[in-house]
Amino acid sequence: MIDKEKLVQTVKEAMAGTDLFLVAVDIRPDNAITVTVDSPTGVDIDECVAITRTVEAAFDRDVEDYELEVGSAGVTAPFSVPEQYRMNLGNPVDILTRDGQRLHATLAAVSDDASVITVTVPTKVREEGAKRPKIVDVPRDIPVADIKSIVREIVF
Repeated sequence: MIDKEKLVQTVKEAMAGTDLFLVAVDIRPDNAITVTVDSPTGVDIDECVAITRTVEAAFDRDVEDYELEVGSAGVTAPFSVPEQYRMNLGNPVDILTRDGQRLHATLAAVSDDASVITVTVPTKVREEGAKRPKIVDVPRDIPVADIKSIVREIVF
C-alpha cells in the first residue's frame, strides 16, 4: 500500500510556491488515490497535471501499481479544512448543525485556530414602536465541532 505520509509530503512539495492548499488525500485498499486541492483563486488543470507528475515521479508504478486522480474540491463541496472557511469569508453559506438545525447565513469571521466561526443570520426583529418587524443580520458564533456540514450557498 502507498505510504500516505510520504504522499501528502510529495503533494505539499508540488504545491509549494502556489496559493493551492491540500483538502484531502484518500487512498483506497486497491491503491486508488484521490487528491483534493483548493485555492482562493481557483484550481486549473495545469496545476492538477503538475501535482500528478510530481507524484508519479516520486512513486514508481512498477514497484506498486496505483490509480491517481487529482482535482479541486468544487464550489459545492463541504468545507473540511480551515483554509476553505477563510477563503469564503463574506460569502453566503448553508450550515447544518449536529442538532439538525439548518442556517442560511453569511460567513463573517473565523477564529485564529479555526475552532469557531461567526456568521450573520438574517432574523426578523420587531423594534419598539414599529408596525412591522425588520430583517436584521444578527451575528452568531458557532463552534466548528457543532457543524455537521457547511457549504457555500450559490445564489442566482
